[in-house]
Amino acid sequence: MIALPSFVRPLLVVGLLPLGLSAAPAPAPVAAEIVGDGVADDTAALQALIDAGGAVTLPAGPLRITAPLVVDLTKSGRTSVSGAGVARLVMAGPGPAIRVVGSHDGTADPASVKDQVWANENAPMLDGFEIVGVHPQADGVEAEGTMQLTLTRLVVRQARHAVRLTGRNRNVTLSDCHLYENAGVGVFLDGVNLHQIGLSNCHVSYNFGGGVVLRDSEVRNLQIAGCDIEGNTGPAGDRGAPANVWLDSTNRSVAEVAIVGCTIQHGHDAPDSANIRIGGQAEPRPYDEGERRVGNVLIADNVLSDVRVNVELKGVRAATVTGNTLWQGYAANLVAEDCTRLVIANNVLDRSPRYNYSDAAEATLGVRLERCTDGAVTGNLSSGEVKGEAAFIFRDCDRINVAGNTITDYGAAGLLLDGVTNSLITGNLIRDDRPDAAGEPIRTANLRGVTFTGNLLGDEANEGERGAPAP
Repeated sequence: MIALPSFVRPLLVVGLLPLGLSAAPAPAPVAAEIVGDGVADDTAALQALIDAGGAVTLPAGPLRITAPLVVDLTKSGRTSVSGAGVARLVMAGPGPAIRVVGSHDGTADPASVKDQVWANENAPMLDGFEIVGVHPQADGVEAEGTMQLTLTRLVVRQARHAVRLTGRNRNVTLSDCHLYENAGVGVFLDGVNLHQIGLSNCHVSYNFGGGVVLRDSEVRNLQIAGCDIEGNTGPAGDRGAPANVWLDSTNRSVAEVAIVGCTIQHGHDAPDSANIRIGGQAEPRPYDEGERRVGNVLIADNVLSDVRVNVELKGVRAATVTGNTLWQGYAANLVAEDCTRLVIANNVLDRSPRYNYSDAAEATLGVRLERCTDGAVTGNLSSGEVKGEAAFIFRDCDRINVAGNTITDYGAAGLLLDGVTNSLITGNLIRDDRPDAAGEPIRTANLRGVTFTGNLLGDEANEGERGAPAP
């Protein structure tokens, strides 16, 4: 092979330009100012890189910053920030490592989106880098005023809050992220007006202020799908104990929620811990005749275990809990209070010998409904001793249909109904075949207008009406 002189080689890389065309001007050498040794402060150099807009690629670093990097879409125009999976931002100051700010003040309706948003701001993206907090008030990502924000393939750890959405945002996608070991919240919907958010295929764990937390917000169309959400149960604060998924609608509102296909677990040592906690009295509306319960919630096909309560619903309407596997609810597997239009169907509630170690044998388990109306509890399988009063407890409930459930080896009682009115108990199989079984299939008190039909209790069917006739 003939060696070429060194002055020829650049032509092979650059190539020849056709006549009449000239090379584009070289970009400003902003990246050359970045030190990237984890010691020098790279804030100013990185901010200049972001202010130029367009497709911003972060060098590997570590990139130490002491103030938020602001992606101001009204100034920079359409912007993405990528780290190609190797960049690391070390946030050594208070606030978010990256704050994305736009001017969208409309809804998700295309007609409400301003021309400047479509032209210069929509679809900002953060992708493929890590944020590590080394300041007690360091956060990961914050966004406000965005339209079609995409957060993907991010790692945020050892910060306060990993991702915080506030103000007004629409159509947010958060996927394939690791939000891990943060002092605050994993995904924090904090004082946000947000419709349409999808959280999928994320690992949200060991965030001690809660995993996915909604507070002081108006949110619709929240989808949490295919995520692993574990161990986000730290000490209780002024708003109560954290939960892996914690939707607090107090004085605001949340509705149209789907939590599907997730593993949500741990840890029962935290007081009042829950895997899914939804509740709070929503703000009154002039047209709802005083109804302050919020809902339209689907909790389906999840694996839930190892907390005080697996699913806790308080003041929720139109909720469906179906197809889930629940065990190791140390206080209860499912609790619903003051709910209406509630469906609990086709769930497995288990006490598995594979998990019968340490203090797991003392987990209470069980399902409890109090002051609920218009509900259907159907097709569930509860197997294994419940340490509480009964496998299923209904107190002061009205118009409840309990049908087709299988309740075996239940402990003190299979069903307990106290103060229940205008309800059907139909076609349930309730047996405890353990040699030392001493419980009762059904315990009742203060019933009115409750009909029992075709239930198999031990070796006999049970039929008839209990309590006073319905008025």
